[in-house]
Amino acid sequence: MNDVLRTHIKKFINIDDVTLQRALTPFVTINLKKRQTVQEEGALCSHLYFVAEGCLRLFYYDEKGTEQTIQFALENWWMTDIDAFNKKSKSMYSIQAVEKSSLLAITKDDFDKLLLEYPELEKYFRHIYERAYSASLFRMKVFRLSKEAFYHLFIEAYPEFIQRIPQKILASFLGFTPEYLSELRKKHLKK
Repeated sequence: MNDVLRTHIKKFINIDDVTLQRALTPFVTINLKKRQTVQEEGALCSHLYFVAEGCLRLFYYDEKGTEQTIQFALENWWMTDIDAFNKKSKSMYSIQAVEKSSLLAITKDDFDKLLLEYPELEKYFRHIYERAYSASLFRMKVFRLSKEAFYHLFIEAYPEFIQRIPQKILASFLGFTPEYLSELRKKHLKK
């Protein structure tokens, strides 16, 4: 499974195989069943997760007790509550497998050591954080669109999600009710 992460890292930086193999030793493999939670809201956030296979979601419960999904991670994406991870504090979010998933996880202490010992990986993680920040800005902008325009933009930008994400979870992410998402899907199929 380290091969998936190794290949991903090499897409962004030049690093020799021996060095990279040593750098990846602190990562542990976690296999999750569908709907299994790897991080609970309110629990200490101690790991950063790389999705080697499957799909994760980051979510919280609003004041009504409704799940609000705010982020997904497919293969080759990273996920954690980044603020809680960096501060070694309690997470404001839960992380759950949307489907059977295999992750590579690293603790905050090991992550900090990794970046000190292998400074070339700073560049890799800078690329990852820049992409995540861009995605957050994009989401903020498209939230201002009409619901229908937002849906169409989302399915064009991320067609792989439509088939993999259950409708209730996708509706939560888009800020729709499942019924409204169903109406939009039917309308979209008629075109």
